[in-house]
Amino acid sequence: MDKKKVAVPLVCHGHSRPVVDLFYSPVTPDGFFLISASKDSSPMLRNGETGDWIGTFEGHKGAVWSCCLDTNALRAASASADFTAKLWDALTGDELHSFEHKHIVRACAFSEDTHLLLTGGVEKILRIFDLNRQDAPPREVGSSPGSIRTLAWLHSDQTILSSCTDMGGVRLWDIRSGKIVQTLETKSPVTSAEVSQDGRYITTADGSTVKFWDANHFGLVKSYNMPCNVESASLEPKLGNKFVAGGEDMWIHVFDFNTGEQIGCNKGHHGPVHCVRFSPGGESYASGSEDGTIRIWQTGPANLEENDSLPRNGQAGKVKASADDVAHKIEGFHISKEGKTSEKDKATDA
Repeated sequence: MDKKKVAVPLVCHGHSRPVVDLFYSPVTPDGFFLISASKDSSPMLRNGETGDWIGTFEGHKGAVWSCCLDTNALRAASASADFTAKLWDALTGDELHSFEHKHIVRACAFSEDTHLLLTGGVEKILRIFDLNRQDAPPREVGSSPGSIRTLAWLHSDQTILSSCTDMGGVRLWDIRSGKIVQTLETKSPVTSAEVSQDGRYITTADGSTVKFWDANHFGLVKSYNMPCNVESASLEPKLGNKFVAGGEDMWIHVFDFNTGEQIGCNKGHHGPVHCVRFSPGGESYASGSEDGTIRIWQTGPANLEENDSLPRNGQAGKVKASADDVAHKIEGFHISKEGKTSEKDKATDA
């Protein structure tokens, strides 16, 4: 019997609860990095190429809903159900600051120039914190019509994009006036919004559709119906010729950008997929799931046999390139004691 050819992902274990957000750094002189947010309250930093674990940011007392790295991957930020957004040193794992809020924080994003941190959540207020004056009160840009689900910067930090948990549409805010200048209309709440690397497109997932919008003129470029409700979608950053989407059917679907035709389907997760993101070079993409794992899939042709396996980032078989690449990142990072992580935090999930 012919063996079926299947894609074998790198499987990244470590989170004890669902993985709800993923963020890749741009390529830095030290490679690129992947940070993950989970309901287990402990964001994790990994080598973006190999999936090898670098460290865990410890300090939140509730589910972490969103995470990001700055342009140089030197600092991380996280948004949590413990009513805080935290700023971290991505080299040492130290908490640099905790920004207090009055309710659950669902989203956070560094400005492109790395000087500002944008937050939003159940309070429905867009706040901008000046990272050069961390104790100063934030600037409140405006009041969102609903609870904030996603946030992003565009137009060289002149425009902010937001979507809501409980209503459709993506709102675009002028940072100078604090006013909504455009609304991209969708039927369902937008659960994922990504600005493409070249700044041309905004990729959104709402219900069972993935849409691509012109990021400068805000017109709808393409809209494709998906095989199921999808929670997240990501456009390939270099060629822009394909995109991935993941959702409640537990599969990662790959589509042709120009035709919407499905050109691949990756199975492996054991729960709904909450987030998918392409790596900055487009050679792989990562998915995070209700099952608590992150899977990194190669973009190239699936030519591995079913019983072949790539080295996984556990005790067995570390990927060779990782050790030197990330040695300086690991120095001084607070490594949690094995087996003792998250016992005290289990009761604090929101």
